[in-house]
Amino acid sequence: MFEHIRADFNAHGRRLGAQGFWAMVVYRYGRWRYTVRPAPLRKLFSLIYHLLFKVVQILTGIELPCEAEVGPGFVIDHFGGIVISGYAKFGARCRVRNGVVVGLSHTEHPVAPVIGDDVDIGAGAKLLGGIKVGHRVLVGANAVVITDIPDDHIAVGVPARAHLRKVKS
Repeated sequence: MFEHIRADFNAHGRRLGAQGFWAMVVYRYGRWRYTVRPAPLRKLFSLIYHLLFKVVQILTGIELPCEAEVGPGFVIDHFGGIVISGYAKFGARCRVRNGVVVGLSHTEHPVAPVIGDDVDIGAGAKLLGGIKVGHRVLVGANAVVITDIPDDHIAVGVPARAHLRKVKS
């Protein structure tokens, strides 16, 4: 757990005041508590997790449940209005900004996006449903992504359309 927290600290620019870092510490603690034995002790740690989760949610506006899968180097760049489903999966080195929702499209069908490595999600973007977002994708601000986005693309618009990224030489 502590090696992950150290890596998260570095990913957030070594700033203790970064509210995204606070959310990541609680997230890492929540994942770690599942390893605690015996069960009564785990229940105590679970109670602490749920209290910390609610405090971070209220103070930062970031909802990142420990059931979500987050790869190394995950950065929550700005706080506020961030909701991530417990069913969501993120690859390595992803970045999320304020107002982002990564979640279900229908509550009857609990499937959330699977996001590749090196994905940068702009402010206010919404990624919904059982979609796949490829590696090295940029999701534009306020985009609403409801279909798959292939590797090396930019997703912009409502609903979002994928455009091939132009790589500088």
